[in-house]
Amino acid sequence: MSQTVIPHTLFSDFDISLFQAGKHFRLYERFGAHPIEVNGAQGTYFAVFAPMAQSVHVVGDFNDWSPDSHPLYVKWDTSGIWEGFIPGVGHGDLYKFHIVSQLDRKVLIKSDPFAFLQEESPKTASVVWKKEYKWKDKTWMKNRAKHNSLDAPFCIYEVHGGSWKMHPDGRLYSYDELTEHLVPYVAEMGFTHVELMPVMEHPFGGSWGYQVTGFFAPNSRHGDPHDLMRLIEAFHKAKVGVILDWVPSHFPSDGHGLATFDGSCVYEHPNPQKGYHPDWKSHVFNYERPEVRSFLVSSALYWLEFYHIDGIRVDAVASIIHLDYSREEGEWTPNQYGGNYYLEGIEFIKDFNMAVYENYPDTQTIAEESTAFPMVTHPIHHGGLGFGMKWMMGWMNDTLEYFSVDPFFRRYEQGKLTFNMYYAHAENYVLPFSHDEVVHGKSPMLYKMPGDEWQKFANVRLLYGYLYTHPGNKLLFMGNEFADTREWNYETELSWNLLQYDLHRDLQTLVKDLNLFFRAETALYEQQYDPAGFEWIDFSDEEQSVIVHCRKGTKKKDQILVICNFTPETRDKYRIGAPFKGKWIIAMNTDHKKYGGSGYLKGRTLKTTNKDFHGQEQSLVLNLPPLAMVALKYEG
Repeated sequence: MSQTVIPHTLFSDFDISLFQAGKHFRLYERFGAHPIEVNGAQGTYFAVFAPMAQSVHVVGDFNDWSPDSHPLYVKWDTSGIWEGFIPGVGHGDLYKFHIVSQLDRKVLIKSDPFAFLQEESPKTASVVWKKEYKWKDKTWMKNRAKHNSLDAPFCIYEVHGGSWKMHPDGRLYSYDELTEHLVPYVAEMGFTHVELMPVMEHPFGGSWGYQVTGFFAPNSRHGDPHDLMRLIEAFHKAKVGVILDWVPSHFPSDGHGLATFDGSCVYEHPNPQKGYHPDWKSHVFNYERPEVRSFLVSSALYWLEFYHIDGIRVDAVASIIHLDYSREEGEWTPNQYGGNYYLEGIEFIKDFNMAVYENYPDTQTIAEESTAFPMVTHPIHHGGLGFGMKWMMGWMNDTLEYFSVDPFFRRYEQGKLTFNMYYAHAENYVLPFSHDEVVHGKSPMLYKMPGDEWQKFANVRLLYGYLYTHPGNKLLFMGNEFADTREWNYETELSWNLLQYDLHRDLQTLVKDLNLFFRAETALYEQQYDPAGFEWIDFSDEEQSVIVHCRKGTKKKDQILVICNFTPETRDKYRIGAPFKGKWIIAMNTDHKKYGGSGYLKGRTLKTTNKDFHGQEQSLVLNLPPLAMVALKYEG
């Protein structure tokens, strides 16, 4: 092979000015490795950002990893861009960048930050990859706006692809095997969307994917980019949207990765108070550097463009927008106004959301934001951060605390259930029971519940019934749908053997039916982000631990009455107010025998009487089953 590197560029002056202004959001079209033809020769164009490099060479299997064979040219002294075209290098070739730093002539061997594929871990070389794929999801892409709209139902199944299922010998499922097994399961269970925990390349499996080194490369442990594309395409053919976790908050210090990329702080902030996070023992991106903001937003748009994903869930937003996130006094410096907001981090988040919705308006961005930062899901032009949705962490914590209490004492804790409605419509919330709630000694969902085995399952059934009838979209982590009895462990598959037992199998049936119920009843989702979609009927029966509320669609009589009994005591002839006169049918009952319940509530239809109650002119009477949610639909 020729040792010649031919001067060539994919950058215009305008590209560089946008890059340096933090406004170039398609850098993947310029940086990285691009198989092209130059002057009749097939080869690969390479470009890398290394502003403090003295020299940059491409090393790979095509030159026996020689550090002297293929030097790149610096484009401008002020741009920090090194580039060049190497004839004969093509799809599938391995490479890295050999960088000699201006700082003490330190030598660094780095993977390509823009690589579209990397070797399977623990190997770390980048792979030249042609992004050619013929998608077959045209129907979904044409119509997905209606599936991803804020007035559409989202019931999300959160999945860690490495531990949903495994081979008996411990081998991970490939993307193709997930296509064969995971896709039909998610569709059969009635979930509208799947959320994949980070599929970006990461060196340490124990990080669950949240310590990313390849922001443009899928996890090669499961296959190559085309394999992942087929998985996403299969979800779309099954009418399931795909949300990816994305981690622009921090990155690991592995030597082949982004850390001290050219011997200097290229991607991380040089000030340890801003550039290193003690919780995760990892580097924090320098949001004050325009080139870094361009890199991150380009990563997000890349997955939307080339992988046809339907949403991005942004991890650890609170750490991006707060200078004092998980830091004690003296460990952070206030901003120019004396506050704790990281102003440049906030601007990065706004740039990200604006770029996503301008280019892909039929998708959604979702914030995992754990504080009370205001207006996370409000439009940017109204002063918000511009996210589509936000995880409702306060609701989740309060709800799980409430359910952990012995039912006898729940009468003293009812505020944990009712307080959230004071702020439930302040943001567009997702109600998450995620992986974080079933790890690190928090116990699986089933064992958070008090009581004997039957009561534990009844509490979980009630919890899910309460979840699916509360305003906000829904998220369940894998295994929660059948009450896995073990905490989640990324090194082992879920306890699928539990489905041989009735109570576990019946709970799985309930979750499927709740998904279908939620999707079928417009009263449960059409106005879930509008206060007009919810009305308390009664939240004051603390003594009996019962709450009653009404969910409303846009049509006047499209309403669902929801009654929750949070004790194992039955409540015979329990009267509730009803907004309309006539018949109400039992649309969902978590205590039904087919779900493992007692079957205490008989019949299917209830009729109102002209007795006013709970501020309503009509009322009806029913026998409340124990530890159950009952939903009544107006029939007329």
